[in-house]
Amino acid sequence: MSPSSTQAAEKSASEASLKDDLIVQALGVHKVYHTGEVSVPALRGVDLGVGRGEMVAIMGPSGSGKTTLLNCLSGLDAADQGQIFIEGVSLSEMPDRERTAYRARRMGFVFQFYNLLPVLSAVENVELPLLVSGVRLGEARKRALESLAQVGLAQRANHRPAELSGGERQRTTIARALVNRPALVWADEPTGDLDSETANEITDVLVALNREQRLTFILVTHDRAVGARCERIIRMRDGLVEAEQPVAVQER
Repeated sequence: MSPSSTQAAEKSASEASLKDDLIVQALGVHKVYHTGEVSVPALRGVDLGVGRGEMVAIMGPSGSGKTTLLNCLSGLDAADQGQIFIEGVSLSEMPDRERTAYRARRMGFVFQFYNLLPVLSAVENVELPLLVSGVRLGEARKRALESLAQVGLAQRANHRPAELSGGERQRTTIARALVNRPALVWADEPTGDLDSETANEITDVLVALNREQRLTFILVTHDRAVGARCERIIRMRDGLVEAEQPVAVQER
């Protein structure tokens, strides 16, 4: 084999290895919303990759496509064009039922508004996804309590959402996102409804989970303080990735 052929083979092997290390990979992702006769391009050919165990922030001005990207990457919404791979699996090639089951098994979600059922206690809210997926009550309760303990909320397990502070309600949603032991967690403005002190506490929880368990987090946020605690910032504008910026370790 010639030197040039050897270099090409090594480069190809390196690229293949890099792809294997990606838990999320997007290639040429497009999404257009249609309102009557008006078409609004939300994503215009997005390429990105997220490695296993990374904590990544997606940032940009309102209307830049941040939430649309998160929804398409996670399979909550369908891309119009392009390919999305999660753990090497193509979401677009999955039937709807299989994609829903895959999300339930391998993904966790945290949103700005807690979406907790007010008539259920914290532990009942956390165990609910497991019960829906067929886990027996005893096992679901055990895992829910473990998940609440992970976010420092074991002592509030039997309190209903109305009896919890905003930060405690968000910790409960994080516990619910963790209860299925996911490969990655998606978070859309997880501190957007919190004051700055509580937002910092919630960010501390996410960073600790990332560092201690190497759990992958992909966060959409407008909060620069949250972005600064991540390992990398992906900046979007007009439906495209405008720039990617690593965050220095000491800043986290």
